[in-house]
Amino acid sequence: MNNYLKTIGLEVHLELKSKNKIFSSSINGFGSSANTLINEIDLGYPGVLPIMNEEVINLGIKAAIILNCKINKKMHFDRKNYFYPDLPKGYQITQSRTPIGYDGYVEIERDGEVKRIEISDIHLEEDTAKSTHRQNESLLDFNRAGVPLLEIVTKACIDDPIDAKLYLEKLKELMLYADISDCKMEEGSMRCDANISVRKKEQDKLNEKIEIKNIGSISNVVLALEQCAKEQIEMYENNESIRAQTRRFDDKLNKTVLMRYKETVNDYRYFPEPDIPYVYLDDERIESIKKDIPLLPDELRRIYHEKGLNDISSNKLINNLSLSKFFNSFLDEEIDLVTASNLLLGDIASYLNKLEITIADTKLTKDKFISLVNKVSDNSLTSRNVKDILEDVLEKDLSLEEIIKEKGIANITDSNELSDLVDQVISANEASVTDYLNGHDRALKYLMGQIMKASQGKANPAMVNKILIEKLQLKKKNN
Repeated sequence: MNNYLKTIGLEVHLELKSKNKIFSSSINGFGSSANTLINEIDLGYPGVLPIMNEEVINLGIKAAIILNCKINKKMHFDRKNYFYPDLPKGYQITQSRTPIGYDGYVEIERDGEVKRIEISDIHLEEDTAKSTHRQNESLLDFNRAGVPLLEIVTKACIDDPIDAKLYLEKLKELMLYADISDCKMEEGSMRCDANISVRKKEQDKLNEKIEIKNIGSISNVVLALEQCAKEQIEMYENNESIRAQTRRFDDKLNKTVLMRYKETVNDYRYFPEPDIPYVYLDDERIESIKKDIPLLPDELRRIYHEKGLNDISSNKLINNLSLSKFFNSFLDEEIDLVTASNLLLGDIASYLNKLEITIADTKLTKDKFISLVNKVSDNSLTSRNVKDILEDVLEKDLSLEEIIKEKGIANITDSNELSDLVDQVISANEASVTDYLNGHDRALKYLMGQIMKASQGKANPAMVNKILIEKLQLKKKNN
């Protein structure tokens, strides 16, 4: 295996988040009953004409900018001709000669090294109907027919399946944060095909590639590429020739399975789509779209770092789009953002995950969250308090002060009062104090417990711990 080089290219299809389909007025949706989001254009009725959806063009421009692509300011659509039941017209409307973007790149980071994954082109096209095969019959759902797709094609510049995974994760981040696609692989809105060929290091010629179609998850991309490389190497070692072909990855068997031998580009008989005029893009339109691009993940990571968040918290926020958007609304507020991130990623995230909801589904307002952060920061609320009131905070239309009053929470945060409590416990537990001074750290927990008991659980633990240690250290010094 180590004596061979891998050459990998990826093709990613993203369903775009437009309101309507790319060439018809049908709703672009998911999860509706089969064949309900359709019209005559989607079904390929004779005599009907496609109508270009300008929103899709704008999403394509946005993607081209984010992916550092050059933009074709004069472009046309093409017909890709082939027959399959899910394509009633007998051709797919796509872009071949004039993709909306070309010569772009995405940067990934691995082990501290930045790598550039080059993008050959990105182009717009329509999706096909969805085929479902059951025993001796095949069913077609045309709700997906005409859904706008963005196909993103890398150059054959990837030499490691792990880099392919990192590229896909970065691409997904970018498209999610730019609101171009929801990138849900489980729903088919992000689909990946991978091409791979292997060759011996001393050879210069690039051998025939094998395409692995519709890999079901980003993690499976690594498994599929490694397995396909292994299969190709075995064939070369046995002096077997390899034909260009399309395979699928069976993750249960951990093997690839032949689907068909590949067609050539000539088989598709590409020619310009006569029913759609040329599209002309001007600088003003491109600049307007560029100004509307929100903060993207790498820029957010930089900002989070400046605000004091560590890498783990930053990446956890980035990986949860709804929490990140909520958190970002506080970046200019005078609050402790580290405490804010800890609350969001801790108790709040656990509650949301348990109920399978997002923060937008709760009653957590901006003002209520600021109050919560401030009270945790100044020790008015303990972590135990937060757990006790969290459900009410997220589910009730009450202010934080009203919830605290309703729950009867009254913490002792007065340092003088806490100091007196600590003195009383130290005086009443001389044996435990002596144990601590002799190096028995467990005695500290006992003393803490006695203080919390004496305060009926109302003493602020962090403040008590600090005062107790200071007083014990002073005793140790005096002894």
